[in-house]
Amino acid sequence: MRITYRRALAALVLSITAAPALSAQGMAMDGRTTMVGGQAMYPAKDIVDNAVNSADHTTLVAAVKAAGLVETLKSKGPFTVLAPTNAAFAMLPAGAVESLLEPGNKAALTKVLTYHVIAGNFGSEAIAKAVRKGGGSVTMKTVAGEPLTFSLNGERNIVVRDAKGGTAGITIYDVRQSNGVIHVVDRVLMP
Repeated sequence: MRITYRRALAALVLSITAAPALSAQGMAMDGRTTMVGGQAMYPAKDIVDNAVNSADHTTLVAAVKAAGLVETLKSKGPFTVLAPTNAAFAMLPAGAVESLLEPGNKAALTKVLTYHVIAGNFGSEAIAKAVRKGGGSVTMKTVAGEPLTFSLNGERNIVVRDAKGGTAGITIYDVRQSNGVIHVVDRVLMP
């Protein structure tokens, strides 16, 4: 009896201590605040007001500011944003980020950034449902006017393919915002 009791107690303790860790990784889908880049993302705040607090998205925030997209992403929306991390930007060829941030390259930067935005509020369940309905993939038009193709790798893992054939995985799903939803991605998508 003792062994069974101890195992049950250990399982209960593990489930209680694991719940906050899941939330910290962005797995909270029940309305709880999600953590991104070490900071809480509040559903009552807009995309920009939450993103500026994420330590993992400082490059993205700087790029949004340089492109003059702050007011757009603070507007009513709704928007679905595929938010590349700093590590995703670091995977670009040497000098690419610096070049995009130069004032003379504002149009190119804007195109890359708006390629990560879809008009509408598409949570992971809606995307997965559309993929299944589409027979394994679904293509969505971005604000940049270019397509992104979504597919599933397993039951829940959503993969995004860009126009150049590059792929990104969503690492944190369904970060709810007052004007849409953010999905954190591990690669910069290219139109």
